Amino acid sequence: MTHIRTSSPRIDAISKVTGQALYPGDINKPNQAYMKIRFAGRPHAIIKALDTSKAEALPGVIAVFTAKDVPNNEYGLIMPDQPVLCGLGSNKPFADRVRFVGDQVALVVAETPEIAARARDLIEIQYRDLPVITDPEAARQPDAPLLHPDKDSNVLLQYRVRKGDLEAGFAQADVIVESEYRTPAQEHAYLQPEAGLGYVDEAGRVTVEVAGQWLHEEREQIAHALNLPEEQIRVIHPAIGGAFGGREDISVQIVLALAAWKLHQRGINRPVKIIWSREESIIGHHKRHPYIIRTRWGATKTGKITAAQVELIEDAGAYAYTSTKVMGNATLMCTGPYEIPNVKIDTYAIYTNHVPGGAFRGFGGPQGAFAAETQMNKLAEALDMDPVELRMKNIVR
Repeated sequence: MTHIRTSSPRIDAISKVTGQALYPGDINKPNQAYMKIRFAGRPHAIIKALDTSKAEALPGVIAVFTAKDVPNNEYGLIMPDQPVLCGLGSNKPFADRVRFVGDQVALVVAETPEIAARARDLIEIQYRDLPVITDPEAARQPDAPLLHPDKDSNVLLQYRVRKGDLEAGFAQADVIVESEYRTPAQEHAYLQPEAGLGYVDEAGRVTVEVAGQWLHEEREQIAHALNLPEEQIRVIHPAIGGAFGGREDISVQIVLALAAWKLHQRGINRPVKIIWSREESIIGHHKRHPYIIRTRWGATKTGKITAAQVELIEDAGAYAYTSTKVMGNATLMCTGPYEIPNVKIDTYAIYTNHVPGGAFRGFGGPQGAFAAETQMNKLAEALDMDPVELRMKNIVR
């Protein structure tokens, strides 16, 4: 309580303005090796063959890791529906499939970043391309090709809200406004692309120094994929370099831990460093979810809203990430902070071959609120009423 009525300086302010703060890309350790990732580069395909022999033979290459090297080849904050590495020899079914261009297929660890990049490009992959689904409405049709063959549908989750008598509510309305809104994907574009180091510390813990937002979740995800107890995993967050929700999901955390752990098992105790390029960051981490929002609102001539019907279609992308939670917020916000007696809402999170959607400032709220508040403006115009007055007549009190 001693800080009340005082001006407390930020504990990280001086280090950041003087340039002393270390972001993940700034951190180096003695004798470190460097890692590059071979991304799928395909939106939807089955890996039929994977040959790493040329990469492994390149001088300066220390190791190449693929799906067969992942002890438990799955992860996911909401549900474990994504392979750590896509490819052959996995302990999980259908991990030989890539579902978006940023799926990770192989890791190369080498003496320099340049050697690692050359070796990455020497990996030979044979794909059998599958139908690409980029339209969530097409993806939710019963005959649509399944992104995840172990599931019955591309519909990841549906929420339903029912309140009152919708048809009676619209019958009472003097004005009805019906609209469709489409909100796009959005890139976080934080200053520090994904970067970090993985190593085994003096206590034998697999340690990852990386920018993130859910430290305890990252630790759990690493432990799950490596089949290790959580107390054997340590995650350190240095200065972050921007996030905005974009670091809530896994990017390089598990693969850094995997590479360091596998090298340690081979008697190679060297830190492993990676820095993604901006291009790798763009394809490799999630975006704000695109939405299709169809909505119909009715109001009396005195400005009381009588009914609202909303359908939200969320493009989840290739994997669940935090889509269910984001959609929950959009479901709550799509009728705004207004008292509406008759409501019908149906919302759907749907798998497609897009880069996955995930956390972004507002976490689904902005998409829902955009539709709700635009509906209010349209109702106000139709009623020839001040839009603030209309809001005040209907706001929850």
